[in-house]
Amino acid sequence: MAKNILVIDDDEGIRKSFILSLEETNYTVAEAESGERGIKMCAGGNYDLIYLDLKMPGMNGIDVLREIRKNDKNVNIYIVTAFHKEFLSQLNSASEEGIKYELLRKPLEASQIVEVTKSILN
Repeated sequence: MAKNILVIDDDEGIRKSFILSLEETNYTVAEAESGERGIKMCAGGNYDLIYLDLKMPGMNGIDVLREIRKNDKNVNIYIVTAFHKEFLSQLNSASEEGIKYELLRKPLEASQIVEVTKSILN
């Protein structure tokens, strides 16, 4: 059975890099261009892994993380960002609240995306 991945990032280039990196795998990759759209997709979809950007217009990644966790405590969520220091206090608050996530730093090479994804989902 194919595993489902959702990439939530306002940068189309980043979303496409995940899709292209994972096209040779048996994973299904969906994309959302905003946090709001990602939350709606999570409510209607069954994802095994979510890659989530922090710095987005509208809802930032921390707010999106909190909303997703309200409905799904177990989905793997990896925050992929170049702005972790800017959001450090919010990330720490989320951790203190018991909200689970992992952190990956941009930029990621295609081989890293595949390697990380396989290690999470296999």
